[in-house]
Amino acid sequence: MALPFFTSKARKKRDHMLGVDLGSRITKVVHLQRRGNGIALCGYALLDTPIFEKVISADMLTEHLKTLGQTFGAKTKLMALTVGVNDAVVRHVEMPLMPSDDIRLVLKNNSRVYLQQDLTGYVFDCYVDPLRQQPKPAQPAQPAPSAPSAQPASPAKSPATPQKQKILVAGAKKLLVDDFSAAIKDAGFIPDHIVPGILGPANAFEHAMPEVFSRQVVALVDIGFKSSSVCILQEGDLVLNRVVSIGGDRLTTGLAEAMDISYPEAESIKIGIANEVEAVLEPLITPLGRELRASIDFFEHQQDRTVSQVYLCGGSARSDFVIRMLRQELVAECQAWNPTASLELALSPEQAAEIEFVAPQLAVAIGAALTAI
Repeated sequence: MALPFFTSKARKKRDHMLGVDLGSRITKVVHLQRRGNGIALCGYALLDTPIFEKVISADMLTEHLKTLGQTFGAKTKLMALTVGVNDAVVRHVEMPLMPSDDIRLVLKNNSRVYLQQDLTGYVFDCYVDPLRQQPKPAQPAQPAPSAPSAQPASPAKSPATPQKQKILVAGAKKLLVDDFSAAIKDAGFIPDHIVPGILGPANAFEHAMPEVFSRQVVALVDIGFKSSSVCILQEGDLVLNRVVSIGGDRLTTGLAEAMDISYPEAESIKIGIANEVEAVLEPLITPLGRELRASIDFFEHQQDRTVSQVYLCGGSARSDFVIRMLRQELVAECQAWNPTASLELALSPEQAAEIEFVAPQLAVAIGAALTAI
């Protein structure tokens, strides 16, 4: 199972990659290409995702990916596909020092011990950050004997304390991973990576804003269709991640019902002229803001650090009104960020004209592709 979290020098890098964010309503696809020391965005697409209840079937996904293939042609067959935020477990665990293959096996057989959940039928992958490994305890200096003839008895040695390491672990149901891999192959592509979608924004943010990523404490909020995710980064370290069951769909549906208008009309108003319906949207946004604030409060109390900035992506992050309302609720500076900021834009004139508006929706797909390229 390929669930890479950050760049790994041990793995061969690809020159081309399709990153696919399989959203509940819209599938976002990007084509990235390595060019010298930089990376170019060569194309993107937003396609309607087939309607499914809980998990998309392998057959339905195959047909969907074939449609995607018609959009991108034969530019590349390598694909990085995301697992939804509610379909993957991502968290830190502390484990004894051991090879990655052994870690995966231990987690498979002892998920309840390390993850406090019975995750039978899951497959796991891990990222071991050497900077988070606990250093080996220093050994006290042994005093020299007072005279050659006086050899003191050796004190009893205390049992060695096994070294520990902090590991970022991800897991997903093996059946789901197998179905995704089979669907990619049946659609004519090569499954290069399967990535937890919740990590996509962090990967893209590291590339787009490396100074902020490595030096500040920030919250990344991805406002999805059915749910939203928040990841808190502390000087380049993913410290906390959480999924909130409130997304852009609740805002649009609530607005459509309150105004007795169609869903597409409500979506346009939410993004474009939301100030005119402030009284309707405010009570819809407030619960999301409170849930996000609770996550930030938990981090700040646990770590005794303050989140300096909240960065937003996802479809609803294109709305200035949504950003302003979340800024008031979170009592923190909020802004949308551009995941294409550090990419060379090798786009058609039509896509180049729209990329600034579309970019907040592409963060997860870009982050998935960047894990491999």
